[in-house]
Amino acid sequence: MKTYQHFIDGQYVDPLGGKWLDTVNPYSGEVWARIPDGCERDVDRAVQAARRAMTEGPYAKMTPTQRGKLMVRLAELVAANAERLAEVEVRDNGKLYSEMKGQLDYHPEWWRYYGGLADKVEGAVMPVDKPDHFGFTTHEPIGVVGALTAWNSPLLFVAWKCAPAIAAGCAVVIKPSEFASASTLEFAALTKEAGFPDGVFNVVTGLGASTGSALVDHPDVAKITFTGSDVTGARIYAQAAKTMKRVTLELGGKSPNIVFADCDLDKAAAGAISGIFAATGQTCIAGSRLLVQNSIREDFIERVAKLGATARRGDPMKPDTNIGPVTTPPQYRKVLDYIDIARKEGARCILGGKPATDQPGGQFVEPTIFVDVTPQMRIAREEVFGPVLSVIGFEDEAEAIRIANDTIYGLAAGIWTENIGRAMRVSKAIKAGTVWVNTYRSISYLMPFGGMKHSGIGRESGIESIRGYLETKSTLISYAEGAPANPFVMR
Repeated sequence: MKTYQHFIDGQYVDPLGGKWLDTVNPYSGEVWARIPDGCERDVDRAVQAARRAMTEGPYAKMTPTQRGKLMVRLAELVAANAERLAEVEVRDNGKLYSEMKGQLDYHPEWWRYYGGLADKVEGAVMPVDKPDHFGFTTHEPIGVVGALTAWNSPLLFVAWKCAPAIAAGCAVVIKPSEFASASTLEFAALTKEAGFPDGVFNVVTGLGASTGSALVDHPDVAKITFTGSDVTGARIYAQAAKTMKRVTLELGGKSPNIVFADCDLDKAAAGAISGIFAATGQTCIAGSRLLVQNSIREDFIERVAKLGATARRGDPMKPDTNIGPVTTPPQYRKVLDYIDIARKEGARCILGGKPATDQPGGQFVEPTIFVDVTPQMRIAREEVFGPVLSVIGFEDEAEAIRIANDTIYGLAAGIWTENIGRAMRVSKAIKAGTVWVNTYRSISYLMPFGGMKHSGIGRESGIESIRGYLETKSTLISYAEGAPANPFVMR
């Protein structure tokens, strides 16, 4: 069994409290590694290392171009180690190897993109209205960044958060989920190999309530970026406000996947399956509300149920597996609880609806579809974060939009139609940070990603992301000659 250590100031170190947490393989149910159970002193040690990196030594003196070259070098190392890192993630969170390998193959693009962007963050000369004054703006790194990542895509979130932060000149302290920390600790060694100065990239593991809370509270952390549930996000938001920290919050969703009668039904059915059963439904962008136009509802439900029934459960390392285990025991129980709630509310289960007992580990749930769902049911309003689909009918565009927007969330949405006018009208009307038309679960490092309403604050990826790690400074220089101006009057 492997024992991991914190990564602080360029070195792997034991936790100061001498405590460890078991890491369980969700597929086999077996403990396969130990990670440090960090304490407040570990967090402080990491934050101080990050602060020193930004104020002393080689990182503080680096030009943006030099930072960018290190990031491109890291991208190449990730690409060379993608297979190994993906295997660690599968062992840690139970998601499909094909999914995690795809993420790791794509991961380097964030480091390449922001590495190239690092020396293109430009200020501006302002045409100020004051005579004999010269005004300009510059952008400076916001400070030490605390990054809290979720267990469903650990290293993808590391790229989303840390690449723009480091491109901006910040140093980072990452607190990964206690359920999936191993891949981030493995990744840390690659930053050292790439030549990152000590203290720029730090990883402290442990429980959210202790280690994570200490990071949010630390007075020398300037910004918190978090991916997780809206309940936890709201708590972090309030906690961060006490020390006036900036925040980026990428939170949950109850995303509508809207199918109109004029779409390609086969492609839409595949998109519906992708939206909810890919990643075992453990994704914030899950299309967990399938809105289907009534004129095609029965036929379309039959197509989706037939396709969903073909999903193969099993070892996530095998290429023919479609559905892996639920990652954590609490999440497994939560998914089953919501299935019971749906039945009690009057929803009718046409596929799955129970634990799958034919696999080891004891954390498999059958792909599940509920019909006769109304928008008021809890199964249609609350995030399940598992392979559970709610089907809701609608008559026309207006009703589809109304149902889609009748939620506290606003992370993503899907629209299936061959009518370009409808695609434009509905996508404009939907209150969500990302809208997909005739596709689903498609992401790009070039496109900003984030939510509206309870689904979050700020954006990750794209040029917009780096702005969240920068402070804008205005400088005014007077070159006026002659007698000084009246010192008692604002100029």
